[in-house]
Amino acid sequence: MKKLYWFILKSYLGPLVMTFFIALFILLMQFLWKYIDDLVGKGLEWYVIAKLLFFASSTFVPYALPLAILLSSLMMFGNLGEHYELVAMKSAGISLSRIMKPLIVVSILISLLGFYFSNVVLPTANLKFLSLLFDIREKKLAFNIKEGVFYNGIDGYVIRVGKKDPDGNTIRDVMIYDHTKHQGDVSLTVAKWGKMELTPDKRFLIFRLYNGTNYEERIDLRNSNSTHPFQYTKFSEQYQQFDLSTFQLTRTDEKLFKNNYEMLNTGQLRKSIDSIQKETLKEQINFGKQFIHNYYFLASTDTSKKTVKNVFGYKPPKDLFAGFTPADRSRIIESAKNAAFSVSENLKANSETFYGKEKNLHRYQVAFHKKFTFSIACFLLFFIGAPLGAIIRKGGLGLPAVISTIFFILFWILSITGEKYAIEGVLPAYQGMWIAPMVLLPIGVFLTYKATIDASLLDMDVWFKFFMNLKSLAKKKRV
Repeated sequence: MKKLYWFILKSYLGPLVMTFFIALFILLMQFLWKYIDDLVGKGLEWYVIAKLLFFASSTFVPYALPLAILLSSLMMFGNLGEHYELVAMKSAGISLSRIMKPLIVVSILISLLGFYFSNVVLPTANLKFLSLLFDIREKKLAFNIKEGVFYNGIDGYVIRVGKKDPDGNTIRDVMIYDHTKHQGDVSLTVAKWGKMELTPDKRFLIFRLYNGTNYEERIDLRNSNSTHPFQYTKFSEQYQQFDLSTFQLTRTDEKLFKNNYEMLNTGQLRKSIDSIQKETLKEQINFGKQFIHNYYFLASTDTSKKTVKNVFGYKPPKDLFAGFTPADRSRIIESAKNAAFSVSENLKANSETFYGKEKNLHRYQVAFHKKFTFSIACFLLFFIGAPLGAIIRKGGLGLPAVISTIFFILFWILSITGEKYAIEGVLPAYQGMWIAPMVLLPIGVFLTYKATIDASLLDMDVWFKFFMNLKSLAKKKRV
């Protein structure tokens, strides 16, 4: 039996590793297509891109691993069935449950490892990935001055170069607007030609300009608003330096992202959920007290009765406006309208605020349950893929890939739907996040049972006879 178990393990682990990295590669390509505009043209070093892709691939493990388990188990048992190896094992008296025994142990270990990854590794990977992606998206495009185009990428300056020589450093017909004084176009430098160079550390750009003129409107002089003094200075050679530090990739402090629900483990999420619930409840109680204090005459009104009484038991007359002039009546009505509008806007604004807080609380609760459903899904998808492979008896990446995709899509549709319902408050988080496992569980039990008794689940003749029997029973009932 040990040799048989080793043979089954080798047959399973190979496709598992292969399909895992294939799924991870596909998800990584999807990520690149999504964020390609934020990565191209920013002069990023190769190791920055490699680091981003590594952290991104780590965050895709919860998507790739369940698909890999489903597809590899289906492929492995499909191959055994297609080459009659499964039949040979069963004819030797080895049941399907004994054949699956080592793989069940492996699936349990993978599920436990998946929970550890989701609880310990994934929060750190999310922190590194999202903080680095944020810094890359905020980084300016690489310094690039084009011919005949006004370039405003350098803070405080607008530069126009009429023509560049083939060497890429010699520039002609140069115009530089200096906006560092924040007074508009009050300073302009024009030169016939020049040279542009980068310092060795690439922090500064130096322009050496020749045969030019500086034009400046002197707004710093007395009575400049009425006299509009203006000066120009010719030069044969002039140096101008520009700071390029804003083009460097600056890293944001990761502590700013650390309290996000995606960067927390189960213990931290539990504490955050408890803190948010207490804070929200406290704010709701304070708002209720403040509302009663500010609008006591409305808060004490019993709207369930037609007659209105205030706290002193005063019964208003039938004609509320008796004894008031028409002008006073219109003024009272307008004042009542304004008070009602103020109350309505106050309630609406606070309602939106509390709704946002509740939604944020639901996100933390969803993140907490997702760490468990990920590992459970890895275990359940094995019990769908393995019996399905034994039933269809087809290996390779053809039919197994199609069937795996269908079940995987079903799983993620249920997961995403339950997650959205939980975040919006339609369902509690524990219900929304456990919809997918609860649906997969009976499917896995049904398929495992059918595979154990060698049921012809995909035999078209069996289904044809089944529907014909139903048709004959329907005819008998009519008679």
